[in-house]
Amino acid sequence: MTPADLQQVLHPYRRLLVGFSGGLDSTVLLHQLMHWREREPGRELRAIHIHHGLSVHADSWVAHCESLCHEWHIPLIVARVTLAEEGLGIEAQARKARYAAFRENLLPGEALVTAQHLDDQSETFLLALKRGSGPAGLSAMPARARFADTEQIRPLLGEPRESLLRWAQRYGLCWIEDESNQDDSYDRNFLRLRVLPLLSERWPHFAEATSRSAMLCAEQEQLLDELLADELTSLVSPEGALAIAPLQVMSAVRRAALLRRWLALHGALMPSRAMLNRIWDEVVLAREDAAPRLRSGEGEIRRFRGQLWWVKGHAFLADRVIDWPLPHQPLRLPEGLGTLCLSPGGVLRLPRSNEPVTVRFRTSGTLHIVGRNGGRKIKKIWQELNVAPWRRDTTPLLFYGETLVAAAGVFVTREGAAEAERGVQLEWKA
Repeated sequence: MTPADLQQVLHPYRRLLVGFSGGLDSTVLLHQLMHWREREPGRELRAIHIHHGLSVHADSWVAHCESLCHEWHIPLIVARVTLAEEGLGIEAQARKARYAAFRENLLPGEALVTAQHLDDQSETFLLALKRGSGPAGLSAMPARARFADTEQIRPLLGEPRESLLRWAQRYGLCWIEDESNQDDSYDRNFLRLRVLPLLSERWPHFAEATSRSAMLCAEQEQLLDELLADELTSLVSPEGALAIAPLQVMSAVRRAALLRRWLALHGALMPSRAMLNRIWDEVVLAREDAAPRLRSGEGEIRRFRGQLWWVKGHAFLADRVIDWPLPHQPLRLPEGLGTLCLSPGGVLRLPRSNEPVTVRFRTSGTLHIVGRNGGRKIKKIWQELNVAPWRRDTTPLLFYGETLVAAAGVFVTREGAAEAERGVQLEWKA
């Protein structure tokens, strides 16, 4: 790829974070970007190496990447990750951990750049074909995609691996050979080592043809996105819930297309046809008095008051007690639940000097809340105020001492009500 091509692909970004494994592909990419930086004054380049801990050579790979980045004057981040046991398989779990590290280390205004190439695109297409994917899955990898409030860019996606090898040999580059790449028990390696060589031997332009098919599938998906955008907007509430009633009078095909796009809005895994059927049969059509829930990836699909909700999973919070020693300053909550702050203009009193402030997620007993006569159990209050079941376990509860004074965005108790003094409100920014 020429510097002019790189400049066009990377426009308008001036700051890049490069995924750098130390292998052939990412070494060539980083080397090309080093030349781009030299030709384009004011460009900033950083690299990130993910230490998965899966190989006995992982530490030596770190040393290799550090040495090369030092030679090329490129700042390097080494992110050490631990793979969780979630039943996804090593490949999928490593990818999940890798992209979480990318997301965590990206700076504002910085694009993520990764080294997938034309042969990788063929592998991704065939893996999607093996899973029985539709056009969305068969679109494989886009050259540019939204990622973590910025973009992920794949400049080498049109380049075959042979061209990368020629570049590396021309400039005398050294790279890591990961021994796991020869293990054909992994699906991607099986395709790379056994299947694609045969296909390319029979049809030399197979990779290019596969890439064209992926591009055509992506175009069809983009067209559907455009045609369904207004309808989807009309069905989705400001909170992101999807109205059920209009779906019930649609064809199954149209309904499935809207369900997929609704899930995509939430960053959920794209559902298979079987999963779409389960959403309809087990969640939408569950009996009226049920509280159905269907696990999908990192979240759940739920039904509540005539709408479908995508609910991201959270760790068990019932036993958490979070100290808030400086309530005049915002408090960051765990599990990505956002922040709390006390802002002027509400009916909640400020804590007294002898009242330590904490945030919890569980309470019991009878509560008396502002604006209602008599006492009620917390379960009854949640129901009367139409708080969805899953939000009852994640709504921050504010305590002064051992007394519950407010539930963020829901109620203030009689014990927490401001009297003569000016009140505040407990503001929850999710």
